Amino acid sequence: MKTYRSIGWTVLIAAIAAAGYFGWQRYYGPEAAARAENAAKAAARRPPIPVSIAEVGKADFPVYLTGLGTVQGFNTVQVRTRVDGQIDKIAFQEGQLVKGGDLLAEIDPRPYQATLDQAKAKKVQDEANANLDLQRYTRLGEFATRQQLDTQRSTVAQLTAQIAADDAAITNAQTQLDYTQIKSPITGVVGLRQVDIGNIVNAATQTGIVTVAQVEPIAVIFTAPEDQLPYISEAQRVAALKVIAITTDGKKPLAEGQLAVINNQVDTTSGTIRLKAVFDNKTHTLWPGQSVSTRLLLKTLKDATVVSDDAIQHGTDGLYAYTVTPDNKADLRKVKVSYSIDGRSVVDSGLQPGERVITGGQFKVQPGSAVTTAVASSNPVQGKVKQE
Repeated sequence: MKTYRSIGWTVLIAAIAAAGYFGWQRYYGPEAAARAENAAKAAARRPPIPVSIAEVGKADFPVYLTGLGTVQGFNTVQVRTRVDGQIDKIAFQEGQLVKGGDLLAEIDPRPYQATLDQAKAKKVQDEANANLDLQRYTRLGEFATRQQLDTQRSTVAQLTAQIAADDAAITNAQTQLDYTQIKSPITGVVGLRQVDIGNIVNAATQTGIVTVAQVEPIAVIFTAPEDQLPYISEAQRVAALKVIAITTDGKKPLAEGQLAVINNQVDTTSGTIRLKAVFDNKTHTLWPGQSVSTRLLLKTLKDATVVSDDAIQHGTDGLYAYTVTPDNKADLRKVKVSYSIDGRSVVDSGLQPGERVITGGQFKVQPGSAVTTAVASSNPVQGKVKQE
């Protein structure tokens, strides 16, 4: 029995050895070398792969911190009445640009004019009484008793105080009359009116007449990650940082301004810090309530190695790019990228200025592949492709 088992193990070991030998011959022996040579010849016979290329450049690269923000009026006022009455006049057009002090609305002034006239008449009456008493006091002179003199002196003082009270009443009545003309406290754009002519308004209600928003200058409130706060503060201490407002789709720049305020605390819920930028907004491209994308310029890298984003590829081992050698062969390079914006990336290592990189057609390219570069003709009439 043991003899049969020994024979079986011997046969199994011999079979494994034979299989290993034939496998070695297939993959590492002369046949493998022949297959590799044939593959190389086949690759050489393949036509060059058409690709698009761009040159690695050297340029100053702005480092932006991007975010989202909301436009706010630099000052916003809810215009309300300070006296009660009926609206007699609306003196503005909705959406109109008004200046500080311009008339917006007028309340029926007649009751307040009557109160002012009454106060003025009361003052005239008191002044007449005071003059008569003063003349009596003067005539008494040394012929009056001390008690008469004291009484007359007190009467004159009371009337003098009454005249001062009349002056205060006139000032108050004049102020109330002035309040019937509702004027804009700031220069800005008026919104939709909230009351019409003929309505009764009173100072106790919270409903305003109209809202005025200052749009020159105007502010944008946006946020930044809290880990960027040290870099923002450091750069802001050197000089005011430039902020660019663009449309939310990132296609159209709207205005350029400066960072004005860094909020005094970080929002612990979102881990962000609120920032405020101010824009001149002379062309009114920014409007209160508008959503915008923001770019905060932190610094500018001098003579950075810059390449098109299309050249940077993502692989399992990280980022890489294909360069084109002088004999038009593709060469794979591992790269490190620090910043990327507007279709350009800053390459810290892996590429040098002046090298040619593949920006289109990489999916067919392998290291060592022959490539042909296609460059679009600058002549729009010809519309042809120039082959290199």
